[in-house]
This record gives sequence, structure tokens and C-alpha cells, in this order.
Amino acid sequence: MGLLAVASGKGSPGVTTTALVLAAVWPRRALVAECDPAGGDLVYRVAAEHGGPLDPNLGMLSLAADARRGLSPDQVWPHVQRMGGGLDVLTGIATAEQSAGLTGSWSTLGRAFEALPGADVVADCGRLGADPAPADLMRHAAMVLLVARSTPEQIAQARDRAVALSQRLHGGSPLGLPPIGVLLITDPRRAVRMTDQTNEILSASGANAVVVGALADDPAGAEQLSGRRSGRADKSLLVRSARQVALDLQARLGLTGVG
Repeated sequence: MGLLAVASGKGSPGVTTTALVLAAVWPRRALVAECDPAGGDLVYRVAAEHGGPLDPNLGMLSLAADARRGLSPDQVWPHVQRMGGGLDVLTGIATAEQSAGLTGSWSTLGRAFEALPGADVVADCGRLGADPAPADLMRHAAMVLLVARSTPEQIAQARDRAVALSQRLHGGSPLGLPPIGVLLITDPRRAVRMTDQTNEILSASGANAVVVGALADDPAGAEQLSGRRSGRADKSLLVRSARQVALDLQARLGLTGVG
């Protein structure tokens, strides 16, 4: 696959949780990269494998410093840390003010993630807005995944964002790449109905996007995944639904084997 870019429109549908859970169940080794220009929060949310905090000075900013001198894909790994549970993570900037340190580097980072040796990259791009920076990275993705809860407001926002993103990435071409998928966060009992309704809305709007799956709306499972709640996250509705989404994406993107 290379690179899967995960983002949202307005609101807080759970982009970071989505990136984490997809990487955790991905059929090949996966790296979570925090690419939100507004700032990431994994250094505050999760612990390192050794039990202490993640190093806030090791991640996107230190990698961007290397990228100014040119960046080969294998140079990414020295900036990666391992979370408790064994998931690899490239922590993001702490604040929006630090995004200036990444100016001009997004396309370079996208190329490196796309060709990263030994793993696929799930990029948490946060909420999309007027900042064009994430689009420079997304152009190198195998797919851009827009996350939305199954409320009328968030579905409408996903539709509008898909239209705007298609114009930015594809120039309006219906055959433009990378493809744009919508991932719904919903009650599993409503997933089929909400998928059908959302696809009708996307089709009617002319958005070059389609629903590619649904994750269970499971706050307890999300807290277990980040270590903020006891219990086995692998038994949660969230993780169980993410496994199906990962398998479906694997088939859609033509993944084979283990990377």
C-alpha cells in the first residue's frame, strides 16, 4: 500500500483513534504518523513501550530537519518511537505554531512514507481546512480516508470535504488518484443503512468518493486502545470492526502478503 491518509472535515469524529486502530490491526507492519498541521496529541495520550512518556523531541520535527537536506525513505525509522503494545509511531508537532518547521516538507515526507521500507504508513492528517499542506502529502497516498460520524451534520461535512478535496487532488477528474474513501463511525446495527444513505448523498453531490467501511462507535474500546481504560482492547467492538475494515481495504487496494 505505502501510505493511507486519514482525515476529517469539521468536528471530532475520532481521526487519531481511527489511525491507531487501523494500524493496530493492519495485515502488514504499520507506522502511525501524526501529520496534523494543527498539532498532534499522542505524546499526551499514550505511553512508550518502556512505560514512560513518548519523547516529544523525536518525531515529525526532527524528521523535517533531515528532510530539508533531502530525505530517503530509510531515514524515517530513526525518528520513530514504539508505543506500549508495540505499535510504531512518528509523533507530530505539539502546536500549530510549530507547523512552520514543516513548510515545504509535506510532499517530501509523503514520498518517503509512500516508499517506506518494511511497513505501510497510516497518516493522521487531522481536520482538513484551508491549509493546503496535507494535500501535498495526500497526493502520495494509496487512498485518502475521510472519517465521519453517522450524524446528518457530519455526513454533510464529509460530502462537502470530499468535493473540495477531489478538486484539490484530482482537478475534478472522476478518475483522479488517489481515491477518496469515507469511513463511518456508527452503531454497528445501523452500519448497512447508513452506508447506503451516505453513498446516495455522495453520488448525488458528484463527490468522487465512496463509503469504504464502518467502525463501531465504541468510546470504551477507544479508551482501552489508548491505555486509558483497563480491559482487552482486542475484544472490543471497535477493534473487531476495524479488522473487517482493514481486510476490506486490503482487498480494495490490492495488498498481498506481509510487509
